Amino acid sequence: MAVFVALGAFLMTLAGGWTAQRVTDRRHLVLGLAGGLMLGVVGLDLLPEALEAAGREVFGVPEALLLFVAGFLLAHLVERLLAARRAAHGAEEDGHRAPEVGLTAAAAMVGHSAMDGVAIGAAFQVGGGMGTAVALAVIAHDFADGFNTYTLTSLYGNARRRAVAMLVADACAPVLGAASTLLFTIPEQALGAYLGLFGGVLLYLAAAEILPEAHHEHPARSTLLCTVAGAGFIWLVVGIAE
Repeated sequence: MAVFVALGAFLMTLAGGWTAQRVTDRRHLVLGLAGGLMLGVVGLDLLPEALEAAGREVFGVPEALLLFVAGFLLAHLVERLLAARRAAHGAEEDGHRAPEVGLTAAAAMVGHSAMDGVAIGAAFQVGGGMGTAVALAVIAHDFADGFNTYTLTSLYGNARRRAVAMLVADACAPVLGAASTLLFTIPEQALGAYLGLFGGVLLYLAAAEILPEAHHEHPARSTLLCTVAGAGFIWLVVGIAE
C-alpha cells in the first residue's frame, strides 16, 4: 500500500519539474517562486520536523539546529571550493556557475524525496490513518520538490538532459524509499539529524543563490509576489497536512 501511494508522489514530482521546464520565458518568476518554495519547506516543514525528531541537545543547543547551521556552512564551503577550482582553470567567477553545485543540490533533493518515501512506509506501519495523512502531505509538497530539482540543476548551467535525469531520479526516490521500509526502518533521531542538515543546505541555496539570481535582472514586484506565494503555498500544504 505504501509503495502504491508513493506513486502519487512520483507523478506530482514530475508535474512540478514539467511546470518549471515550460515557463522558461519567465525565468525570474520561476526562480522567485522556487526561492519561496524552498524557504517555506525549510522554515515550515523541515525544521519543525527535525526539532521534533532529533530532540537531543548538544551543549545547550538542539542537535537539529547545530546540523542546520552545519548544512548552511557546508553548502557555502562546497560552492566556494568549486568556484575557486574553476577560477584556477581560467574561468571567470562572475557569470559562470559550477554545474557540480547544481548536481549536488539536486542529489540532496533526491535524498530528501527518498526519505519522504521512507516516512510514508513508516507511517503505514503505524496505521492506515497515519499513513494516509503522511502520504497526502508528501504528495502535496513533492510538486515543489520536482519544481526545485529541475530549477536547481538547470540554474547552474547543466544541460537539459541532466536536469530531466535528476527530475526523474527525484520522482522515483519516494517509491524506492517506501519500498525500503519493507526491509528496515530509520531511527527517528537519525532522521531528525538528516532533516536539519538538509534544511541548512536548502536555505543557503535559496538565500544566497536562487533569490539573488531572480532579482538580478528583473527586480520586479511580480518576482517578489511569486516568492511570497511559494512560501504561502507550503504554509497551506503544512496546514492541510496537520
